[in-house]
Amino acid sequence: MRLTALSRFAGLSAVLGAVAAAAVMAPASASPAPTPEAATRPTTVQPRTIKAAAVAASPAVFVHPGVNLDSAQLDFVRAKVQAGAQPWKTAYDSMMASSYASLSRSPKPRATVECGPSSNPNNGCTDEREDAIAAYTDALAWYINRDDRYAQKAIQLMDAWSATIHAHTNDNAPLQTGWAGSSWPKAAEIIKTVHGNWSNAGRFATMLRTVYLPLAVNGSNRTGNWDLTMLEAAVSISVFLDDHASYDTAIGHYLQRVPAFVYLSSDGALPKTVPSQHLTTRDQIVNFWFGASTFTTGITQETCRDFTHTGYGISSISHVLETARIQGQDLYPQVGERLRQALGFQSKYELGAAIPSTVCGGTLKRGLGPITEVGFNTLNTLHGVAMANTQTLTERNRPAGTNNLFVAWETLTNAQNPN
Repeated sequence: MRLTALSRFAGLSAVLGAVAAAAVMAPASASPAPTPEAATRPTTVQPRTIKAAAVAASPAVFVHPGVNLDSAQLDFVRAKVQAGAQPWKTAYDSMMASSYASLSRSPKPRATVECGPSSNPNNGCTDEREDAIAAYTDALAWYINRDDRYAQKAIQLMDAWSATIHAHTNDNAPLQTGWAGSSWPKAAEIIKTVHGNWSNAGRFATMLRTVYLPLAVNGSNRTGNWDLTMLEAAVSISVFLDDHASYDTAIGHYLQRVPAFVYLSSDGALPKTVPSQHLTTRDQIVNFWFGASTFTTGITQETCRDFTHTGYGISSISHVLETARIQGQDLYPQVGERLRQALGFQSKYELGAAIPSTVCGGTLKRGLGPITEVGFNTLNTLHGVAMANTQTLTERNRPAGTNNLFVAWETLTNAQNPN
């Protein structure tokens, strides 16, 4: 029986309360331009754990298609490509020239996908991720060009995996589930909702519910990109499955994890933490933040590791924010300022700004990846927020392609998309 909106709101409140037990209430939203912290903090100051902000429960009826993109956004893209407008036409041509759009692609499903640390061993890990991106690529191609061969290729890929896979194993299993599980629902939403005529859609849904969702829905206590990518997958899968309980659970964890990934000066002396991580001292936090000892507005938990992993986390923050917005759930007050600052901070140094000694000891590993389009469009196009460094980087990198993990073709789908 479908839960009422009131009972589902109570369920979400219970989730948020449980994960925040014994936590200190978070401060009010940050001002539009918080002043960065400039000095190392004393060792005696204790971190604050996060009580996630309450939000309305999932909608009574989910919007479909509604994972990252809805019909209005897709129609905008299709019209721009058909008109030959830029940057969408070049982005579309780039996508269609990629191996992911090849109609001769053969799926490579496995019953068990084994992914060790850094995908070593790699027994089906790359195959799964890339088949999922290919299915999404084909679904997008079909939506734009209406050549049914692309829809059938997407169906072939999804059917092959749903008929075969039973498990993910080894150390990277949760992360692998997040990566592939973020792409599959994007393809499935377009094919099931718009194209139709997909006889094995129910089997595919069972695959997502039994193989992917259980590993992803509660996130993890690993580094932030793990947690956020897994929660992106859980939110996306929950929309496709019309699963209100799982959606609310994943959103509850997301609202805890984002403040523990992106630092604002209003957080105080130390970054916020998630209670289940048990980071209770400054030394523990510095170690978890890859040696960051000076906390400046916009720095993330993985900035001092490298920008590539930082980009994964920022991408998933923006994807969940966008999917929730499509579903009528406004997370901008809780997440928008942190996303703005994270994008701006990383973009500034990705563009080559001199790195002060207070930022990761003066050394950064650049390589943010094609991850800025969705967040930039949400904040700049839809909310009118000026983001000079992010805009420069985003426009310089167009057309954004794919990171071959879970991000793909976002200049095409999100550049200047007003819907």
